[in-house]
Amino acid sequence: MLTDQQVADVRRYVGYPMLGDTVADNSRDFAYGWVSPGTWQTLYHRLISLRPEEETIVVNYLTTIATLEVAVTDSSDNLDTDQAAVWYHNKNEVNDRMKLYNLWRRQLCAFIGLAPGPSLGQGGTRLVRG
Repeated sequence: MLTDQQVADVRRYVGYPMLGDTVADNSRDFAYGWVSPGTWQTLYHRLISLRPEEETIVVNYLTTIATLEVAVTDSSDNLDTDQAAVWYHNKNEVNDRMKLYNLWRRQLCAFIGLAPGPSLGQGGTRLVRG
C-alpha cells in the first residue's frame, strides 16, 4: 500500500491540488478516473486499491518523476553560462527538462486512468484567433 506521502506526491504530479483538511474517499475527490464503461473511481480509491504489481509501477513512476523534477531545478545552475571553453550551454535545457518531466507526469496519469489535473493541463499547443 502506498504511503500517505506517496499518495500526496501522485496527486501533485498528476496535476491536482492538495487536499488540506478536505477528506477524499471512495466517493469524494476532485479527481475521478474512468476505468471501464460506466465505472468512475476517485483518484483516492484508485491509489488505495492498487494491485501489488501496479503499486510497483506507480512507485517506479514516482522515483523517475522525482528525479526529473530535481533535474529541472538543478539545471538553474547553468543559466548564467552561455559558453565556457568548448562546452556550450543548451539554451533550451530547462524547457527540455520540463517537457520530459511533464511527459512522465502525463504517462502516470494515463497509467492511473485519469485526465491530467488543472496544474498539468492537457499539453500541446493552443491557438487562439482574435
